[in-house]
Formats: sequence, structure tokens, C-alpha cells
Amino acid sequence: MTEFEKNCYGMSTEDIREQYMQSITARLSGLEMVVMGIMSDCQELLAMAGDKESVREKVRKEMNIAKFILSEIMEARQAQEA
Repeated sequence: MTEFEKNCYGMSTEDIREQYMQSITARLSGLEMVVMGIMSDCQELLAMAGDKESVREKVRKEMNIAKFILSEIMEARQAQEA
């Protein structure tokens, strides 16, 4: 894992691909549903967080994971259209 990946996601992009993008949810419902699940988890974390910095940091990293997955979806679609 690079320093960027550690600071941005808390895991490597390869781990994101394995744990999120190849999950049962991804296979059955699509990557968009995976992103929706991440965002729902973030909402719940924020609702319980109060002023806890550690929770806000977790939410920030989870949102970055969601953005990474969305960028992968977009790149795949652009490649199909080309």
C-alpha cells in the first residue's frame, strides 16, 4: 500500500477491488449498489459520530473509496464506448 492509498482510503486500491468491487453485492446488484451501501454506511456513521475525529476520518476514507469505485465505473464505460 502506498502512502497515498493509506492516507486516502486506509487500504490499497487492490484491496478495494477485492473487498468491494468483487463482493457478492457487486456481483449480484452491481457496483452502483456497492457505492450506495458505502454512502449509507457513511450517513449512519455521521449520525452517531458527534465530534469524534476518528469517525469523521473513517467517513472521509469511505467516501474516497466510493469515489474510487465510481471513477472505475466511469473508466470502464468510456472504454466500452471507444
